[in-house]
Amino acid sequence: MGHQEKIEESLEPKSHEEAELADSDGRLHTPVDDTASPPYELDYVPDGGKEAWTVVLGSSLALFASAGMINAYGAFQDYYKATLLPSSSSASISLIGSLQAFFLYFLGTLTGRIFDAYGTKYMIPAGSFLCVFGLMMVSLCEKDQAYQVVLSQGVLFGIGIALLFSPSIAVLGHWFRRRRALAIGLTTGSSAIGGVVFPIILERLIPRVGFGWAVRIMAFILLVCLIVACLTIRTRLPLSGHLSFRTAVDLNGFKDPQHTLATLGAFLLFYAFFIPYFYIQTYANFRGVSPHVANYLLPILNAMNVPSRVILGYIADRVGPVKVFVPAATICSILILGLWLPSRTEGAIVAFSALYGLFSGAYVSLLATYIATISPRQIYGARLGSVYMIVAVATLVGTPTGGALLKQTDERHFNNLIIFCGVMTLAGTAFLALAGISGSWKLLVRVGGRREARRSPSGTICE
Repeated sequence: MGHQEKIEESLEPKSHEEAELADSDGRLHTPVDDTASPPYELDYVPDGGKEAWTVVLGSSLALFASAGMINAYGAFQDYYKATLLPSSSSASISLIGSLQAFFLYFLGTLTGRIFDAYGTKYMIPAGSFLCVFGLMMVSLCEKDQAYQVVLSQGVLFGIGIALLFSPSIAVLGHWFRRRRALAIGLTTGSSAIGGVVFPIILERLIPRVGFGWAVRIMAFILLVCLIVACLTIRTRLPLSGHLSFRTAVDLNGFKDPQHTLATLGAFLLFYAFFIPYFYIQTYANFRGVSPHVANYLLPILNAMNVPSRVILGYIADRVGPVKVFVPAATICSILILGLWLPSRTEGAIVAFSALYGLFSGAYVSLLATYIATISPRQIYGARLGSVYMIVAVATLVGTPTGGALLKQTDERHFNNLIIFCGVMTLAGTAFLALAGISGSWKLLVRVGGRREARRSPSGTICE
C-alpha cells in the first residue's frame, strides 16, 4: 500500500464498530503525516465562551420560531377541520403542514450550499421576514378559502423555515467541535419546545381574541425571537464566496447497498412520522377525551421530544447511531400498533402521546448522524442532501395519504389510518436494520481483507 493510499484510508469516516475493531487491532492503524489533516481540523475552535453560546441562543430561537411551528401544526389541523376550512378534506388540510416539512428538507440541500458561500448574512433575515409575513397572512385568511392558507402557511412560511433551519445548525460548526453534539442537541431541542408552547398559545387565545388575533400574537412572538436571532447568529470562519449547486446532491451513494437501504428506511419512516403529530388531537376528540386533556396531547408529544433528542443522541455517540435508531423505530412501531390502535381511554391515549414523542425524536436527530457514519467525509453534505430529497417527498405525501384514509372520523377509518402508520414504520425499521446488517458485513469483509493483505506467507505482518 502506497503512502497516498494510506492517507486516503485514514481519512475515511469510521463507524463506531470499525473504530472499536481498529482500537483492538493496532494493525488497522496507519500512521499519517500531520500535513494530511484537513485545515479545519488544525484551526482553533472556541468550543464555548460568550460569543459561541450567544450563537447557540440565536440558533435556538430561530428553530423555536420556525421548525417549532411544524411540530405545532396538529393544533392548526384540528381548528381548520372544525372551523376555518370545514369544506376541505383532511388530506387537503394536512397538505399545508406537509408543505412546511417538504420545503425544510428539499430546500435544505440548497441552503447548505448558500451557507458555504455567504454564511447567514442573507438567509437568516430573509427567512425571518417570510416566517413573520406568512403567519400574518394566515391571520387574514377567509373561511373555506383553502388556497389562501396553502400559500401563506404552506408555501411562504415553509420557505422561510427552510432558509432558517440549515444555516442555524451549520453555523454551530464554526464555533464548536468537541461540544458540537451538545450545541446541536440544545438547538434542535428548541424546535420541540416550540411544539409545546405554540399549541397552548393557540388553544388559549382563540376563545378570547379569535383565530386572527391569536395568530397575529404568535407572529409578534416570532418577530421578537427572530430579531434576536438576526443579531446573534454570525459566522466565524472564512466563506468561499462562490455559489455552486452542482455538488449539492450526490446520487452515487445509491450504488452502495447500505446507503440505498438506509434511504429507503428513512423514506418509509418519515412517510408515517408526522401522522400521529397531525391526527392525535382529532383522534382524542373522536374518543370523547376531555378538551382540557385533548388540547394538551400535542404539547405532551413534543415535550417528550426534548429529552429524547439529547439522551438518545448521547447514547448514540457511544454505541453507534444505528444501534439506537433501529430499537427506537421498533418501539415506535409497537406503540402505534400495540397502544394507539386499541386505545379507547384517556389514559391510553395520553400514554401513547408521551411514549411516541419520547422515541420518535430519534428520527430527526439520528438520521443525519447515521448517514455521516456511512459516507465519505468529503462528500457527506452531498450524500445527506440526496437522502433529504427523498425524505422531503415522504413528508410531502405522508400526512395527506393519512388524511385520504381518514375520509370520515369513525372507527373503521381511524383503524385504517393507524394500521397504515404502523405498517409503514415497521417496514422502514426493517430496511434500516438491513442497512445496519449490510454495514456490519461490509466492515467484516474490509477488516478481513486488510488483515490478509498485511500478512506475509509466514504469517508475519508486512511493513
